[in-house]
Amino acid sequence: MARKCLTERQNKRMKLALKYMDRREILKKAGDREALAKLPRNSNPVRLRNRCPVTGRGNGYIRKFGMSRITFREYASRGQIPGVTKSSW
Repeated sequence: MARKCLTERQNKRMKLALKYMDRREILKKAGDREALAKLPRNSNPVRLRNRCPVTGRGNGYIRKFGMSRITFREYASRGQIPGVTKSSW
């Protein structure tokens, strides 16, 4: 389980990125780099990190399923992910 502060920081960055998305696009098209620099740093979507919603883990994130590899394996073993079956050969 990731530390609570990491997931909260991620949520804060997500809210800021959504809040400033329109303003950032307008400034980019206008080429106004000085005004872009004055916006909060965490409003830049590049600073967002893919995190598992269950554990908060940042590494080993599977984008297609939206969770970490460990959580994915647990859910798949229990049959909670539709269309995913355990393979054996």
